[in-house]
Amino acid sequence: MKQYELVIFDWDGTIMNSEARIVTSIQVAAERCGLPVLSDHESKQIIGLSLDKAILGLYPDATDEKVAAMANAYSQCFLEESQVEMVPFDGAESLLLGLKMAGIKTAIATGKSRRGLDQVLSECGFGGYFDMTRTPVESASKPDPLMLQQILAELNVPVEHALMVGDTSFDLQMAANINMDRVAMSYGVHDKPILDEHNPLAHFDSMQDLHSWLTPRLKVG
Repeated sequence: MKQYELVIFDWDGTIMNSEARIVTSIQVAAERCGLPVLSDHESKQIIGLSLDKAILGLYPDATDEKVAAMANAYSQCFLEESQVEMVPFDGAESLLLGLKMAGIKTAIATGKSRRGLDQVLSECGFGGYFDMTRTPVESASKPDPLMLQQILAELNVPVEHALMVGDTSFDLQMAANINMDRVAMSYGVHDKPILDEHNPLAHFDSMQDLHSWLTPRLKVG
């Protein structure tokens, strides 16, 4: 059985139940910028990408100026105005605490901005659980594997002893690009058939299920 000494998590849709706030912020930003307001289903498909890539994924004909305006409007709504509740998924803190107590290294690889990630980590008090975090500000947007490569190098862990946990095809493709083991969380953004295209080792419907699967696969001591 493979033994992992590093577990890398996506953030939105994997640890934090933030889909509703992201989608409403996208829709508010689109309305403010004079772009078509897309459905919830369409809007959520780009969760996980860096903000500029996400906007272009939804509005491929947008000019650079429109992308910048949309990005600013989204950030203002998400970080400063939105009252849509965000909470960690049930079992997330218990899993992270268990990994920390077992001496397992943990990291975040997210499409969020550095400002956005730092703010939410401070608000929810999860910052101390992670040895390292990476955003596209210091790296490259998913599915480019640069974030993972930087984490492996900084924490001095070989790829064969690391695991990526995510809820989108972008997470799984990023890991597949460097042959990193990966598992999929089914409660997030992308449906199981989309996730299956990137050959995850397993699917989990809850953090508790992931915790149970991980426990005997951790390189402890």
